[in-house]
Amino acid sequence: MREILDFLSELHDNNTREWFETNKPRYRRVLEQHNDNVVRLLELITEFDSTVEGLTVADCTYRIYRDTRFSKDKTPYKDFFSVFIARGGKRSGYGGYYLHISPKGHTWGEGSFLAAGNVAPEGYVLASLREEVEDNAPMLVHNIVASGFVLDSSNALKRTPKGYSVAEEYEYLLRQREFIIARSLTSEWFLEPDWLERTAELFRHCKPFLDQTNRAIEYAYEEARK
Repeated sequence: MREILDFLSELHDNNTREWFETNKPRYRRVLEQHNDNVVRLLELITEFDSTVEGLTVADCTYRIYRDTRFSKDKTPYKDFFSVFIARGGKRSGYGGYYLHISPKGHTWGEGSFLAAGNVAPEGYVLASLREEVEDNAPMLVHNIVASGFVLDSSNALKRTPKGYSVAEEYEYLLRQREFIIARSLTSEWFLEPDWLERTAELFRHCKPFLDQTNRAIEYAYEEARK
């Protein structure tokens, strides 16, 4: 992992096409290492979550090339590696297990972090998730706390949406626009020989949270198909 971390750190400081082309052999080498890690992580997660069985590396990873057409940030490459392991693959809309490897600055700390959940759900899916809060808020809070992760409220609404009824202590859950839990990691985490096994073990504690939120997502999909 040291080679991967060093490459990403240097890419962060030299995010140009010229530097990347010069270092493309290094990129191919670290990408192969990263993909091998993804294969192993998939195996470990499948041991406790059968919904992700059969996924491939391509189902869970992303291109390093950035789409800069509509962004003020014109740097051409992502300076991180990320993995999203979810039922049906990264574009399924279901919540899953997310690994973000980035040696330099990010909201959740030094750069790297783990997360579980789903990003930017469709309106009808978010409505179903809020109905789950309405019906089972204590269970959701329990599953969040038991995971050892923290609820990400950085994208939450300032006001509680109308049309729902929960105890005041749970209103913050209704204000969520995304149901994501996360925890930060330091680069040292990846330098231990068993980091993949320890990462999978942390994700294992997120499964009840994902089971609950994915049940609401599945219900939304079923209702939409009627």
